[in-house]
Amino acid sequence: MPSPQVVTFQQALELVEALPENQQQNLIRVLQQRNVESRREALAASLQEARQEYASGEFTRGSVDDLMAELDG
Repeated sequence: MPSPQVVTFQQALELVEALPENQQQNLIRVLQQRNVESRREALAASLQEARQEYASGEFTRGSVDDLMAELDG
């Protein structure tokens, strides 16, 4: 399997700008949908981890002040 070609950000922009406007709009829509899905998957994974920690007792309770003190310490 050949190694993937590395494209710089500038090269990617130039490639996109060379597309017809309707394809640029479609690309933007696809990228936005993928970004939303990626963030949704990350949130779901974080939620699953939090549920597992809660179920196993690996969590602490406290106020916002307690959290801030822990972060500062």
